Amino acid sequence: MGVAKGVAHGGSGGSSGLSPQPGSARSPGAQPLSGSLARDSGSLTGTLVLAVFSAVLGSLQFGYNIGVINAPQKVIEQSYNETWLGRQGPQGPSSIPPGTLTTLWALSVAIFSVGGMISSFLIGIISQWLGRKRAMLVNNVLAVLGGALMGLAHAAASYEMLILGRFLIGAYSGLTSGLVPMYVGEIAPTHLRGALGTLNQLAIVIGILIAQVLGLESMLGTTTLWPLLLGITVLPALLQLVLLPFCPESPRYLYIIRNLEGPARKSLKRLTGWADVSGALAELKEEKRKLERERPLSLLQLLGSRTHRQPLVIAVVLQLSQQLSGINAVFYYSTSIFETAGVGQPAYATIGAGVVNTVFTLVSVFLVERAGRRTLHLLGLAGMCGCAILMTIALLLLERLPAMSYVSIVAIFGFVAFFEIGPGPIPWFIVAELFSQGPRPAAMAVAGFCNWTSNFIIGMGFQYIAEAMGPYVFLLFAVLLLAFFIFTFLKVPETRGRTFDQISADFRRTPSLLEQEVKPSTELDYLGPDDEND
Repeated sequence: MGVAKGVAHGGSGGSSGLSPQPGSARSPGAQPLSGSLARDSGSLTGTLVLAVFSAVLGSLQFGYNIGVINAPQKVIEQSYNETWLGRQGPQGPSSIPPGTLTTLWALSVAIFSVGGMISSFLIGIISQWLGRKRAMLVNNVLAVLGGALMGLAHAAASYEMLILGRFLIGAYSGLTSGLVPMYVGEIAPTHLRGALGTLNQLAIVIGILIAQVLGLESMLGTTTLWPLLLGITVLPALLQLVLLPFCPESPRYLYIIRNLEGPARKSLKRLTGWADVSGALAELKEEKRKLERERPLSLLQLLGSRTHRQPLVIAVVLQLSQQLSGINAVFYYSTSIFETAGVGQPAYATIGAGVVNTVFTLVSVFLVERAGRRTLHLLGLAGMCGCAILMTIALLLLERLPAMSYVSIVAIFGFVAFFEIGPGPIPWFIVAELFSQGPRPAAMAVAGFCNWTSNFIIGMGFQYIAEAMGPYVFLLFAVLLLAFFIFTFLKVPETRGRTFDQISADFRRTPSLLEQEVKPSTELDYLGPDDEND
């Protein structure tokens, strides 16, 4: 089931742990990419691009397996029926009992979230033991096993294999949801951390869109090809296994956690493209010196820490604002929602929502470093709240005004667009920004567990709530979105342009200092021109 700009843009001093000194000589063979994103110290190097791309392949897997199970539901249930009848023998009933089929299907869908809930608790342990890169490598074992089980389930006449495969791919996704934003956040320079961190969410929504398209009956969503649709998830896992060995480990992990100065220096050189990384290494040394009094925290130590209580509450509420916003209810049941709204081709309308999802995630990549995390999150929550109210009105008036079906489409597309501006990408990477190196892995585990648990609750409970509340169900989400908006406005600090050490230092001081970071004047400073020295 988790990412700030250079100090010239309103930060409070200091630079990223990965930012080279302007006067450094470039190491041979390191060719930074050109463009506006690279103008700060030319730090978007080929190695950094490769490392981020390799990491977010895991997020692509995560998104694909969120969306892949919905479109082929009928053909998979038909396979379940055939398997069940084959086990009953010739004297058995003519079809699987509806209750049994419903249970098997609900388990096939929900077991994905159960796997994520369980594995998310292991993020901190595994990332500290194996390291960020090696943990992602080992995690692919789960993806390959899960994909193979799902792809071979029909041939083996075993729905147990498919359910076990969904559990394993869910466990893979649970680890990925913490490992990827942690790795990307630690290797990215401060002025690119938001934009690169948003790529995690972009990969997720691209994975969902690919699954929606491939799941069409004209593609792989057929009675003969659906095993390939589920099993194809092994391909990005194999690609990541090939690419990750060429990527550097997080220099923060190497130096601060493992105390390996030589490998950390080498990693910094590869990521920044500069021969002299003494400035960046000096910042890591200073961060390590401060953190020597703050050893890595276990999960129980983090939960009992008064120092980290405020950022932990913020991290948890941000994760809840993502899942309890209603977005997964829209995607889990988008086809039926469009049918209720009178849309003639609901499957294609769902794909349209997936396209909107992808486009606006891409928009957020370019906005996050200019507008800031807090501003985008507030904008997204407010927009989703308005669209939820509009959706309720459209569903209530649909029988009397058929044109309301078009309004409902606009409302859902707007709901999805505003989600990807704020609540979609922001919560995943802001957790990594709110905590220093010591408590970060445990914090990622807590945030991931809360995200996966709320995801499971919405997935299992929405259909029952929708039946009880009818068209008013989206008003429930509107109330929750308003509550999350108020919390974000009052409690969530802006992290744009700030190093991990600066953010955690503010939390260690007084809450009033954090509140100074979110005054209206601070929030709106992005409207002015960039500093000349940027």
